[in-house]
Amino acid sequence: MRTRVGAHRLRGLRVRLVVAFALVAALTATTTGALTFREARTGVLQQSQDTVIERLRTQVTRLAPELVLPPGPVELREFAAEVAGAEPSGAWRVLVVYRGLKATSAPDDPFGELTPALREAVNSRSATVFQRVNHADHTALVVGMSVAFTTSVSGGWPPSGLRVFLTVPQTTEQAYVDALVTAVERAAVPALALAVLLALLAARGVLRPVRALRDATRSIAEGRLDTRLAVDGSDELAELSHTFNETAAALEESVAELRGMEARARRFAADVSHELRTPLAAMSAVTDVLDEDAAGLDPDTAIAVRLISEETVKLARLVDDLMEISRFDAGAVVLHLDEIDLAESLRRTLASRGWTDLVDARLPEPDALRGRVDPRRLDVVVANLVGNALRHGARPVGLRLHEAVGPGAGRRAVIEVLDSGPGIPEGVLPHVFERFYKSDAARSRTEGSGLGLAITEENVRMHGGTVRAANRPEGGAVFTVELPLRRDEPAGEERA
Repeated sequence: MRTRVGAHRLRGLRVRLVVAFALVAALTATTTGALTFREARTGVLQQSQDTVIERLRTQVTRLAPELVLPPGPVELREFAAEVAGAEPSGAWRVLVVYRGLKATSAPDDPFGELTPALREAVNSRSATVFQRVNHADHTALVVGMSVAFTTSVSGGWPPSGLRVFLTVPQTTEQAYVDALVTAVERAAVPALALAVLLALLAARGVLRPVRALRDATRSIAEGRLDTRLAVDGSDELAELSHTFNETAAALEESVAELRGMEARARRFAADVSHELRTPLAAMSAVTDVLDEDAAGLDPDTAIAVRLISEETVKLARLVDDLMEISRFDAGAVVLHLDEIDLAESLRRTLASRGWTDLVDARLPEPDALRGRVDPRRLDVVVANLVGNALRHGARPVGLRLHEAVGPGAGRRAVIEVLDSGPGIPEGVLPHVFERFYKSDAARSRTEGSGLGLAITEENVRMHGGTVRAANRPEGGAVFTVELPLRRDEPAGEERA
């Protein structure tokens, strides 16, 4: 799962880089193309417009002095035809207006390109005006100008009342513009492809150290604390790799120190427990003798003897529990698995400790539920839980055993130990299986060693099972043990 998530993140980063580069390239290409297109279009149209206006002025200036004012319809038509003749290709169409008369260079030409706005502009000013219009299925340039008298009167050039309008289809210019659009579009595709290629190369360069950092982090998480990254260059990624190496070195040093301390602590506990066993055995023998003679001693001495005997038993139990915990920590615990009748094993546990009459046992019939477990360790698990319920809970104490089958979990034996006491405080529940945990910090001594539930959890875990503590809705605590039923495995030994 971790690998798939890491790969997904790297793919996501690569995609984001490529998309970012592509967007920047597309935006740059579009902006550059739009600016280039606008400038080129303006240049093409400006040049065409200037050429047409200059040629129209020249032609009108040349022909206007020959026109007799006021002209008749025939003169106006001839004047319009002569002005249109300035363009050899015949693309010019001319409309000449003199007061109420008008004539066109082409017979019956409606001159639909002329707009009211252009007509009004020509009537109101003496300068040449122009306008680009879309008419029918083409774009045309329409130019209008007023013709002044050719003789100076009072220092000015008074208008003659003659108006000349010219329309020129801009087919060639439109072809140039279309070619520009096509060129911009064709240039954008290679630019986008180049941007994607550069993005892939950049992503590869960025993701290579990121991928190496991911692999190194996973290696550290798997316990290989000597993992280091190669530091190349002096950029931010190189600085990150250097920081990672420093962190990994500090972590390796700290973990090595902690492991050494833990090993020394385990060795110390094991050595102390081992050294205590011999004197404790001798003390137990002495206290047994003193217990037998306690009835003949004076009361104060008898009380002291019984106190020493009880404390010696507790100390011996604590030493045994410490030895057991040290074996778990050292990984030296061996399971001796055997297929047994689980209900019969639980009955023997209760009988051997004299709890048969104290515990309400609801167990299956003989041979109804069998499983491969370590009988001695199962006895320890049940004895610890039942003893804990008898000491800290309230009667009646119940013991239940049944089989459960869940999806994906297979067959499981479920052991429940219930009591009728006040239950376990909610703040204590998460810690009940911790070593030496005390719910009351002011309580310095307990009847047990404080390791019983921790040993129970270790034994259950060795069998591949689980143990949990909870409170019953009707009151009291319940400890639930689930052990997998492995009847198909061959008999033998399994090491933790």
